[in-house]
Amino acid sequence: MFIDTHTHLFSDVFDEDRDQVIQRAIQSGVELCLLPNIDVDTIDAMHELELKYPENCHSMMGLHPGSVGEDWKNKLDIIKTNLFSREYIAVGEIGMDLYWDKTYIDAQREVFAQQVRWAKELKIPVVIHARSAFQEIYEVLDVLDDENLSGVFHCFTGTLDDANKIAEYHNFKLGIGGVLTYKNAKLDRVIKQIPLDQLILETDSPYLPPTPHRGKRNESSYLLHVAEKLADVYGLPLQEIEKQTTETAKKLFKL
Repeated sequence: MFIDTHTHLFSDVFDEDRDQVIQRAIQSGVELCLLPNIDVDTIDAMHELELKYPENCHSMMGLHPGSVGEDWKNKLDIIKTNLFSREYIAVGEIGMDLYWDKTYIDAQREVFAQQVRWAKELKIPVVIHARSAFQEIYEVLDVLDDENLSGVFHCFTGTLDDANKIAEYHNFKLGIGGVLTYKNAKLDRVIKQIPLDQLILETDSPYLPPTPHRGKRNESSYLLHVAEKLADVYGLPLQEIEKQTTETAKKLFKL
């Protein structure tokens, strides 16, 4: 089976046909979907989806950097209450995003670092969102990384230098999604130089749909397009991509 290690199936854009989307994923071989939280107002929908599909959907808990604003302390308190109230497979989606706005850069850094510390305490991985912020994220991880920390840089679109830097941490993987299938992204050239056992697959649905679905809503069944592209990049059979990425994801998330 394949594992979609990052999908927001609880998003309201799936409200009309969520069950069909999940059935399509299962039929295509994507039997497990890992759900990263975004904000305090997405928690209930995520939990409801996990409750309905306990064999196929597993929740994470975290505060997305895009949700860090003036009221970040209150939000972080709610995230903490949830995180320590039950078991989650990871602390996510967390990180830093300085692409649009740097107003809350200090708050983003503090929120990220605190959530990394909680993950270490709970001994579960972190799922990192890094957009125009690799250096800032490295500065936090350089201090906090140790044998109790593991995780993934989700939607990796960095350079080979970034991949090598991330590999120096104790146990971090790279999440590969639809961007790999975009010709202009040239991500395949970087990925070709990275060992396959460093990678896990994701869609980030409903965002970043792979070719040939660009411009449409992404969904978990489209993970196969990413896997097929990866097979092409490595010159390996699709079954080998399936076996290795699933094994890596199971180990990282203790599935």
